[in-house]
Amino acid sequence: MYRIAKEFQFSASHNLTTLPDGHPCRRVHGHNYKLEVELVAAELNEHGFVREYRDLDLLKTYIDECFDHRHLNDVLDMPTSEVLAKHFYDWCKERWDEVAAVRISETPKIWAEYRP
Repeated sequence: MYRIAKEFQFSASHNLTTLPDGHPCRRVHGHNYKLEVELVAAELNEHGFVREYRDLDLLKTYIDECFDHRHLNDVLDMPTSEVLAKHFYDWCKERWDEVAAVRISETPKIWAEYRP
């Protein structure tokens, strides 16, 4: 199985309103997110690729227009990393059959991944 990945970055704020009062993530705060989309294929295409990396520029456009420097509560109902990972997975899978997983990091030490 061939596996490729591409990383994207964006900055955004959110607050997790279902958490108890006093929890720091209940307050509005921001992250410099890293999003990684992973694609897999058993065979390479006629160009020797799983998928041309430039095809994924469409994801960068979507991130820039809808997520970068936004308050994520205005974009998604529950903007946890887990929900973001599933949202981006679904968006990517509609466009590219080879998508296998999406991973999103809020900080260098934590990440969430959606992989069916």
